[in-house]
Amino acid sequence: MGFFKKLKEKISTQTDQVTDKFKDGLTKTRDNFTSKVNDLVARYRKVDEEFFEELEEILISADVGVETVMELIEELEMEVKRQNIQDTEAVKEVISEKLVDIYYGDDNESVEELNLQEDDLTVILIVGVNGVGKTTTIGKLAHQLKQEGKSVLLAAGDTFRAGAIDQLDVWGERADVDVIKHNEGSDPAAVIYDGIQAAKSRGADVLLCDTAGRLQNKVNLMKELSKVKKVIEREIPQAPHETLLVLDATTGQNAMSQAKVFKEATDVSGIVLTKLDGTARGGIVLAIRNELDIPVKYVGLGEQITDLQPFNAHQFVYGLFGDLMVESNESEQES
Repeated sequence: MGFFKKLKEKISTQTDQVTDKFKDGLTKTRDNFTSKVNDLVARYRKVDEEFFEELEEILISADVGVETVMELIEELEMEVKRQNIQDTEAVKEVISEKLVDIYYGDDNESVEELNLQEDDLTVILIVGVNGVGKTTTIGKLAHQLKQEGKSVLLAAGDTFRAGAIDQLDVWGERADVDVIKHNEGSDPAAVIYDGIQAAKSRGADVLLCDTAGRLQNKVNLMKELSKVKKVIEREIPQAPHETLLVLDATTGQNAMSQAKVFKEATDVSGIVLTKLDGTARGGIVLAIRNELDIPVKYVGLGEQITDLQPFNAHQFVYGLFGDLMVESNESEQES
């Protein structure tokens, strides 16, 4: 069975609504990437070295990342040889298959899931620089968890940025969850401590902790984050259960640099990639996963409170190649 067929079957078990959301959200990347792949395939009759060189350029322009592209091209060349593929059209399917393989590596799909504790408090630390959509992400995630029947509390640990506490308050109201806060300029670790005590006393399921996002002084940022982490670990061993790094997809390779800094500062367990619908360079998803070995757990595909979607590599690849699958099915039916 062809990979497109398998992929179609795989995602048909997930809701059509989510699948369409991914497809719509990846319109810019798909138009940029898939149209170039189509053009490349139309221009070359056979799969040769020049074909792969041009494909390499297309992947790099989609921000897949040089390291990941080299790995992908190598895998493709081997697979093309192994299957003795002569026709460039057949390479599209191999590309999509290898993108999924590279994303998961030796892990299974559970790597994308949020690590929620059964019958106990889950503490999730949200980190990231100012302006990437961190507070918005916390609000959307709170809403989503509440829709799943969880009781959620927010802790306003970004006490330095003017207006950050008020902004979190607004999102707390929208998601209908309480916000534990101190005055602007307070010690973030003290706010998180109070958040944990409140979550324990109220029997909350999830505590989402906002943090400061100043990157100007890396040393201070690391000290702050490690202090916050120590407070959480002291109150709840094995916590935080997730440390989610929020990155803006539209910043491309700059997002990779931020990820490296935060990975040094704290144990980042997952990425939330915002504004993926606003960029033609959605390949950054693969670069982050492959080069930093951190799974993308959520993606932002719009402005609405419901537009934060759990990430799924199969749906991501379907979002990129969905139109090609339709063409592939039609040509199969004709033959």
